[in-house]
Amino acid sequence: MKSDRREFLKFLVGGATAAAATAAVIPKETAEAAPKDDSDSTHRWGMLIDLRKCIGCQACSVACSMENDVPLGYHRTIVATYELDFGDTARRATLPRLCNHCENPPCVEVCPTQATYKRHDGIVVVDNEVCIGCAYCVQACPYDARFINPETHTADKCNFCVHRTEAGLLPACVETCVGGARIFGDLNDPGSEINRLLREHATQVLKPEMGTDPRVFYIGLSEYLQARVNGEPVPWTEEELKKELAQL
Repeated sequence: MKSDRREFLKFLVGGATAAAATAAVIPKETAEAAPKDDSDSTHRWGMLIDLRKCIGCQACSVACSMENDVPLGYHRTIVATYELDFGDTARRATLPRLCNHCENPPCVEVCPTQATYKRHDGIVVVDNEVCIGCAYCVQACPYDARFINPETHTADKCNFCVHRTEAGLLPACVETCVGGARIFGDLNDPGSEINRLLREHATQVLKPEMGTDPRVFYIGLSEYLQARVNGEPVPWTEEELKKELAQL
């Protein structure tokens, strides 16, 4: 029944504009239905990535793909690499990326069926029984962290391996990180390792100007790389070059 409803809604949305799909096409009972959320609000999950320890081995990407059956050519998490050109020297930089599980997730706001929602514990998830594959959330995400799964035809992304988290296990990417660069924990627990590191180190987030308040933090993230969410080579202005060289 849920599958039939999804296909019907997908057909309707596909023939309408985004505004019409949100305002008129989606049945009222579907649009207003509260998403099911059995998570514990006493927890607030987040991740810290220490770029000083990341070696760009992609073990996290492989583990994630195997754990979550991600189709070939797609990813829920990936380590983008950059060659930073300083003229007579060059430096390789890595940038692990995944869904930022924002406090203010724009993907939730644009979803016409509430298939994407933020749980009580802060994890942003996709209910693929409700998702119609309209891709509004893919376009709304400022971190390029979503895709339409070609096998399920629904939105897909990192969900902090919620099936493992609920069982008291670490996300697959954290468990397999050979350098110990990924730290996952409860932001509501003052004694958690992630909170200890947040207190002891200056941290950064991607695209802070977007106002999404990400729950994925970085140690050692270059200010210039904060705006980068892909793996393209980074161009440098003279001013940026001097700033980066001063930090070496």
